[in-house]
Amino acid sequence: MPNPLIEAITSDEPARRNCALGELVGRMGEGRAKGSVAQIATACEELETFRRRSDNLYERVRACMFLFACYRFHLQEGRGVPRAGLVPFRGWEELLDRRYEEAIATFRHTLAQDGPSGPIYSALAECYHHLAFQTLTDQVRRSVRSSRGNQWMFRVGHVDDHSVRVRRELLARPPGVSLYPVLCERTPVRLDLSHSGWSDIFFLGMDYPEGARVLNLSVDLGVHGRDAETRPPIETRVRVVNEPVLRLTSVDLETTKDVTDLRDLFNFGNDYLGL
Repeated sequence: MPNPLIEAITSDEPARRNCALGELVGRMGEGRAKGSVAQIATACEELETFRRRSDNLYERVRACMFLFACYRFHLQEGRGVPRAGLVPFRGWEELLDRRYEEAIATFRHTLAQDGPSGPIYSALAECYHHLAFQTLTDQVRRSVRSSRGNQWMFRVGHVDDHSVRVRRELLARPPGVSLYPVLCERTPVRLDLSHSGWSDIFFLGMDYPEGARVLNLSVDLGVHGRDAETRPPIETRVRVVNEPVLRLTSVDLETTKDVTDLRDLFNFGNDYLGL
């Protein structure tokens, strides 16, 4: 019997491709309400093999999403699955270290040795959930690196290697003022004319990868009836501080982070501020 999860990813037929996971799981049950735990687990094993062999970004991301949902919502609390079980500490460390592929391999080894349990299914679900977004983040990083103007960001190993320099005006404090001057930059936002307004590569995680093909414009924004004119909605301010750190602060996120290592500066997947 064909694997309905793999069919939904690879099929060109909308009736097979555009299906909710619950419907796909139901197809494993041969007419029953839903497939058994054993059938779903077998389908997940086949899907994992498909994911590892696929070179297609969309297929890998959607496979991760399916695997996350199957393990979390259909297997973790499935009928007959033990509620208690051991999760290997090594896999937990790999998960916390964001080495998701290694963590998946460790947890799958435990699953094969000790059999299924709620905790091991939960651990696998967590790995696949993070791996899906890590895959997309890696694609963004590759896209950024492919632009010649951005390549310098990934080739620096020392502060002196950076091509960005602070202007002399920002290093001169006016008499009687303890703080350095502030540089303010206002930037327009990206608008996608192709369909929904602000859609991009993250369409790859959905059922319509063609949606990642977009037409973008840079626009200023304003609130109708409130603002007399439009203006750039993104405002960034830079000021020199008397500490050997790069201090990133977001007013919207209400958070601050100090960067002390150049390796973290362009680590887009590290946290929301880095991105």
